[in-house]
Amino acid sequence: MIGNSHTRVWIAFLAVLCCSFFIPAQFAGAQAALQAQKTGKLIVKITGIRNADGNIRVAVRTDENTIAVGQIATIDPKTLTAEATFDNLAEGEYGVAVIHDENKNEKLDFNEMGMPLEGYGHSNNPAKRPGPPDFNETKFLFAGPSTTVTVNLIYWP
Repeated sequence: MIGNSHTRVWIAFLAVLCCSFFIPAQFAGAQAALQAQKTGKLIVKITGIRNADGNIRVAVRTDENTIAVGQIATIDPKTLTAEATFDNLAEGEYGVAVIHDENKNEKLDFNEMGMPLEGYGHSNNPAKRPGPPDFNETKFLFAGPSTTVTVNLIYWP
């Protein structure tokens, strides 16, 4: 009888031990699935557009040199505003850069003195000054489900 009882204890112990290996794996899998689902919608509203010529190029950046996703937005000629929507964007730190590509040549044009001829702007709307802002000035924490960022364009005379 004692041997039989001892065997049952070991079987029960092994069952608990085996289950303990599966629980963390299942929990880790569920946690990874939750982290993978942490995406949302980023809406970028662009204001201060001086005319309805060309289009608006919007880049969502992860650092100064990396564009995570980009989009071309159409200017509303009545309100001189534009909007770009980025769906299923993963949560994290981003910066937004915008240019008003008036001549549709896919770049920001400069004069011979190095001053921009077209409008530009960044998230957090850093002050107008020569040269681009540091990425740290433009970055923000994106945490879904929906975030709206407004970028006011800057034009040099």
